[in-house]
Amino acid sequence: MDDDMETNGETVEGEMVVLTDADTGRTIACTVERFLAIENQDYALLLPIDTPVEIFVWQEAEDDDEEAIPVEDDDDIDVLFSTAKAVLEEQNLTLKRTAVMLTVEGDLPDLEEDAEFEGVESEQEAEEAEELQYLASFYYEEQEFAVYAPLDPCFILAKLDNDNQPHLLTAEELKNLEPFLDQIEDQFFDEFDSP
Repeated sequence: MDDDMETNGETVEGEMVVLTDADTGRTIACTVERFLAIENQDYALLLPIDTPVEIFVWQEAEDDDEEAIPVEDDDDIDVLFSTAKAVLEEQNLTLKRTAVMLTVEGDLPDLEEDAEFEGVESEQEAEEAEELQYLASFYYEEQEFAVYAPLDPCFILAKLDNDNQPHLLTAEELKNLEPFLDQIEDQFFDEFDSP
C-alpha cells in the first residue's frame, strides 16, 4: 500500500475499506469518499466498489397500470437471489449478496434511453424519482421481477471508531441522523457531479 494511502493506521480519503454487517456476516468493499463530523461524532461517506443493484417486483396498480416496487425484505431477496444471479450471469455480471445492498461485479451494458425509467417509488412515496438502468428480468412463481442499477451513486454513511476505522450504523443511529442526511447528500452530490 502506498505511504500516502494510510497514516498511522488511520483511514484516509480514497482508501479501500471493507465494512462488515455484524448481524448477517456480509461484507461490502468501498472507497472512502469524504469524512464528516456531525454532533461531535466522526463519519465517513463510502462508495461501493461494485455496482449497487435492486430487485423490483411488477405489480398491478390502482389505475390498471403496472408499477415496480422494490423488494426490500431480506427473506424475499434470499428466495429470489439464485434466480437473479443466474439471469445476470448471462450478461457476464456476478450478483453478490453484500452488506447493506446487493451489488454486481462486471461491466454494465451501455445505457439505452428506452431501457431506463423514472419514477419508481417505494411504498413510502419517495419525494424524488430515481433513474434506473434496466439489467434483466425474470419470473419466479409466475410473478415478474426485474433487476435495475441506480444511475446515481449509492453512498453508505459509516461511523468512525477511536482508531478512525469505519463501521456500519445501526438502524437507530441512522434514524437519529435523518435530519442531516438530505443536507449531506445534496452537498456531496453537488461536489461529486462538478468537474
